[in-house]
Amino acid sequence: MKKLLLIRHAKATHESGYVDFERPLKQAGKEDAVLMASILKGQSIIPQIIVTSPALRTQTTADIFTAQMQLPNAGTDKRIYEANEYTWVKVINGLPNEYDFIAVVGHNPGISQVLYYLTGQYRDLPTCAVALITFDNDTWESISGEDGHLTFFDSPKG
Repeated sequence: MKKLLLIRHAKATHESGYVDFERPLKQAGKEDAVLMASILKGQSIIPQIIVTSPALRTQTTADIFTAQMQLPNAGTDKRIYEANEYTWVKVINGLPNEYDFIAVVGHNPGISQVLYYLTGQYRDLPTCAVALITFDNDTWESISGEDGHLTFFDSPKG
């Protein structure tokens, strides 16, 4: 059985002067990431590793989650930045099989699209939302549409 934790990056600045890739988190976003990591830890929802988009806001979000959960530094996958549903599935299918529980930090709209594709459930993922999907599949490469079951969902907005 595989488990995938989707994490949308925390709230980032929209101030001018930043290219999209380099937008930093707002202070409120950092606080939301600490909150959500604490909630997951309290529910014993702790992945083995985290993979993130290389954008600054996703990397910072991942860094907060890894620190709170005492995990190794997150790996990066450049395909996650601006990924559509198809690319998300390729990323998931390429995850290392030695891990049964992996978190991926990414962006909307792709993260919401892949949640729907994998579970058949539409959820709006506000910033720093988390969605735990469980699969009966034994390998990441075998995962495809509606194989997953949404078993936990939360966001700083409640």
